[in-house]
Amino acid sequence: MVDADDVRRLALALPYVVEIDSDGFDFRVAGKGLVWSYPEHRPGEPRRIRTDIAVLYVGDEAEKQALLLGEPEHFFTTPTYNGTPLVMLRLETVDIDRLEELVTDAWRMRAPDTLTANPEAPTGAPPAFPTVGLRVRLG
Repeated sequence: MVDADDVRRLALALPYVVEIDSDGFDFRVAGKGLVWSYPEHRPGEPRRIRTDIAVLYVGDEAEKQALLLGEPEHFFTTPTYNGTPLVMLRLETVDIDRLEELVTDAWRMRAPDTLTANPEAPTGAPPAFPTVGLRVRLG
């Protein structure tokens, strides 16, 4: 079982990942989101940030459907995410190894090729990426 702290630790260990200031967690590389807290919307209620559920970038619709159909105990979606390569992950249902795999895969798909080709790159935002309004944590 993992939690938001595990997501934070794994995401920030990846090269050039920055955390956006939010009520939960929100991690990006090169300005592109890879994993963030699920903003649950319920009719007639204000949005609720769920740090027990992560929204993950998965690359394409085929990968999304494979996860949703193959592992429904871990993954789900909502109509808000129809047509987007994003799934929601129930953090309490996976172990740290699975979470690391998912976060790393999301990073590989979102990071520019120049970053993924150099796995020894330092953590934190490189100077070429915009950091205005971002909370940057250097490893």
